[in-house]
Amino acid sequence: MPAVSSKTSYPKEKIRILFLENISKTAVQQFKHAGYQSVECLNYAMDEAALIKAIRGVHILGIRSKTYITPKVLEAANSLQSIGCFCIGTNQVDLDTSTRKGIAVFNAPYSNTRSVAEMVIGASIMLVRKLLDKNKAAHEGFWQKDAGGSHELRGKTIGIIGYGNIGSQVSVLAEALGMQVKFYDAETKLPLGNATDCKSLKALLSVSDIITLHVPQLPSTVNMINKTTLSWVKKGAVLINYARGEVVDIPALKQALKSGRLSGAALDVFPVEPEKNGDPFHTPLQGMSNVLLTPHIGGSTVEAQENIGVDVSTKLLNYLEKGISTGAITIPALALPPQEHTHRILHIHRNVPGVLGNVNSLLSKHKINVVGQYLKTNDQIGYVVLDIDKHLSESAVSLLKKAKDTIRVRSVY
Repeated sequence: MPAVSSKTSYPKEKIRILFLENISKTAVQQFKHAGYQSVECLNYAMDEAALIKAIRGVHILGIRSKTYITPKVLEAANSLQSIGCFCIGTNQVDLDTSTRKGIAVFNAPYSNTRSVAEMVIGASIMLVRKLLDKNKAAHEGFWQKDAGGSHELRGKTIGIIGYGNIGSQVSVLAEALGMQVKFYDAETKLPLGNATDCKSLKALLSVSDIITLHVPQLPSTVNMINKTTLSWVKKGAVLINYARGEVVDIPALKQALKSGRLSGAALDVFPVEPEKNGDPFHTPLQGMSNVLLTPHIGGSTVEAQENIGVDVSTKLLNYLEKGISTGAITIPALALPPQEHTHRILHIHRNVPGVLGNVNSLLSKHKINVVGQYLKTNDQIGYVVLDIDKHLSESAVSLLKKAKDTIRVRSVY
């Protein structure tokens, strides 16, 4: 049996944290307040080659939407315990590989919903009131006061594609402004207020004055707005895409704008986006007076970034220090209060029959008392939290690392 030691958890001063893409200072402060001093913050994304070099020895990685976590990056991540996506989406992370390697991935699915929803309403007003044209004329020294083509939002129909966290917030705000709300979602969703569910995308597009997209990037949503679906659109409608750049076929959108099928559009996301501020940006929609272009800032408010910073850093700290995995995308969710007079050990293993029995047999054979044990699984892995008598915990860690089908073992306190 391995020698017994009272010190089992990894010292805080040795835990390395790397934050990329100018993550909120709130998150940095959360970690430093908790006693972690090795926190490196960079204001840009890294490409694969740079990240492969930087990731070695890093325990916690924080990113936003421009840093891609590929299988090669994860293979090089010899110490990585968890990834915090300080944004809504996680499509920039290889979730399958992360799951198989037992790396917890967290995100912030709710923290910037209000900011995005408000921006949708703002863009809607700008487009239906033709404010882009009026603003341009005023800046060029021309007085252009007329009501032609300008409308109120009240009484108009807004069609929301994707009725999730953001889409439902847009629904509430739009109805408060007197709009008729219709939505389409691939899953059955409970309507809020007086919103009504359209049974098909075509049904929604054909009646909506304002169309707003709030869907994730999936194989089924890539170019869902294309030449065919745009032909279903009510003539003169406006289109807003604050979801994912790949959802809209840009050449088809440009043609719909030029032909008058759409009277305007607002885009905050694009199929290809620069990695950092100041980089060149190009889109076929540049120069069109009826198109509002913004640089992926839907969730970029002080309030949203602070909320995201608190949300994701709290999840990361809870997992790091207590093994609490609530909100994880890749690890089964367990939320357990700390047990006094014990050490907590986390065991992640392949989800195959007999693993838990083997673990318990190993511990029993070496007379290691388990004070508490909790198991949860997903399709690929199982996650066990064990609370062990303090004086035997290091022996337990050593034994569990040798158990068949083990992916990783960690002592948290």
